[in-house]
Amino acid sequence: MNLAETKGILLFSRDHKEKDKLVKIFTESAGKQMFYVKGAHRKNNPLAPALISYTEAVYIGTIRDEGLSFLNNAKDIHPFRTIQEDIFIAGYASYLLSLTDVAIEDRVYDPHLYQFLHEALMLLDQGNDPEIITNIFEIQLLQRFGVSPNWHHCAVCGKTDGRFDYSSKYNGILCQQHWPMDDHRYHADPKAIHFARLFAQISYEQIASIQLKASTKQAIRTFLDALYDEYVGIHLKSKKFIDQMGAWQDVLKPKDQ
Repeated sequence: MNLAETKGILLFSRDHKEKDKLVKIFTESAGKQMFYVKGAHRKNNPLAPALISYTEAVYIGTIRDEGLSFLNNAKDIHPFRTIQEDIFIAGYASYLLSLTDVAIEDRVYDPHLYQFLHEALMLLDQGNDPEIITNIFEIQLLQRFGVSPNWHHCAVCGKTDGRFDYSSKYNGILCQQHWPMDDHRYHADPKAIHFARLFAQISYEQIASIQLKASTKQAIRTFLDALYDEYVGIHLKSKKFIDQMGAWQDVLKPKDQ
């Protein structure tokens, strides 16, 4: 049990008893930790700003190797304001937080994933395309689930350009010439495969140059959903929420938009 000061991103919180909270934080130095916050609902509690959804801060508390840790204070609090104020962007951010939570076990030190999540949230907060950010996050997170598809070249002949499809049988892409070798290939839109290959290796710094049509985004979404269903098999409420957003987001937009 150690008193520690660590940068962290709030994953979720829930009320505990009448005045307290249980707060899960992805810390940069000690992985995911569940903290007990006594008196969280107390008026003028100095910790309150650091316990709001979509917040990053330096958290100070007692981190235990087993059971609950205890949160005492916070500083350098950075709320992601745009995310907090926009229900649609918040939907994507919530999904990224949920994916991070299920991708690794608690208390696993993973500073690379922490930085990856931090960058994704910063870009969402700056108004970048949430669908592209989410797609990149999903594809590059696959390895945390033990999934490492071959995106680089045709699994049969090594070809690197042209039209491709995805094959579970070969755990990677097949060029059009070798599609007949797997009748159960995904039959995905070649544009979706093209961008999946790109997103598997791109850095977030490069996304500003990417502009995609709605039809292409939908093709990518369909392909990634199939990939996650087969290899990962998780069904998150936050994912269901963003899937449903398209049906009602136009209704909530101001009329002048």
